Amino acid sequence: MIKPKLSVLDLAPVKKDKTIHQTFQDSLDLARHVENLDFKRFWLAEHHNMASIASSATSVLIGFIANGTSTIRVGSGGVMLPNHSSLVIAEQFGTLESLFPGRIDLGVGRAPGTDGVTARALGRNPAIINEQFPRQIMELQQYFSAENFTAPVRAIPGEDCDIPIYVLGSSTDSAWLAAELGLPYAFAGHFAPQMMDMAFNIYRENYQPGEKFPNPYIIACVNGIAAETDAEAQKLANTLYMAFVNIIRDDRKPFSAPVDDMDAYWNPAEKMHVLNMLRYSFIGGPENVRTQIQNFQERFDVDEIMITSHIYDHEARKNSYSIIRNVMDGL
Repeated sequence: MIKPKLSVLDLAPVKKDKTIHQTFQDSLDLARHVENLDFKRFWLAEHHNMASIASSATSVLIGFIANGTSTIRVGSGGVMLPNHSSLVIAEQFGTLESLFPGRIDLGVGRAPGTDGVTARALGRNPAIINEQFPRQIMELQQYFSAENFTAPVRAIPGEDCDIPIYVLGSSTDSAWLAAELGLPYAFAGHFAPQMMDMAFNIYRENYQPGEKFPNPYIIACVNGIAAETDAEAQKLANTLYMAFVNIIRDDRKPFSAPVDDMDAYWNPAEKMHVLNMLRYSFIGGPENVRTQIQNFQERFDVDEIMITSHIYDHEARKNSYSIIRNVMDGL
């Protein structure tokens, strides 16, 4: 069992009592905080048409976070590639890499990051997604290559930029693709844990080594809510639970402060569904979180654990990452 690196997935979560400007300032403050704690990377995820998530213009926000930090890697977790032209993404991330050399990651996924109506507004064609997504990854690799200087279409900036591409997924399809392309793989265990075990096995067993990534590399994204006591962490986690109940109810309102009694908020069917979706979550005081991380790593043995933390109070959220860092250092 290896000791995994620690990273952060941030969705720029919008709270009921804060503006989007304040949301972005909180994201920057969190990035600076985890940079000081020696987290490896800070990723932002593309979502659309959700009043609770402000990371829709992902490339712009990556630039804001990278400009306000100095050493932590910053990237997308991910850019939903079929929403965009491959050339535009190559140019955007080439620009970011040129501004912040050696610090930019490009995680890509095929999901829309939104509902069906908004996906159509983004210009997606669902009939060709499974064909389009792998082709777009290869287009990105071509645009980023030094050899592309003779091509009729070039990404400037972008050409000859060393920007690592990560394949994101929540199913086994993405595992097969990442293995075939010889690219690192990040799995969305924070909301879609059902196929994680199978996906990791497929990826490892079928990995085709490449020049840039000779060995498979796995990032597992999970929820993390740590506090001084188990009771305090469980109370903080109610914000996360309510957010997932709201998704079930198709209610995309901003995140709410934690309630005292979740059973008064969700019904038994919602509770069962939410707890199943969040089965890979580290929630508790330091000792409980330590045990949960150890059990997770003994089972999955991933290279990196990426923590996303939907905690309403900003200082409590920062403290949660500090506790998780201390726990990991003690493993």
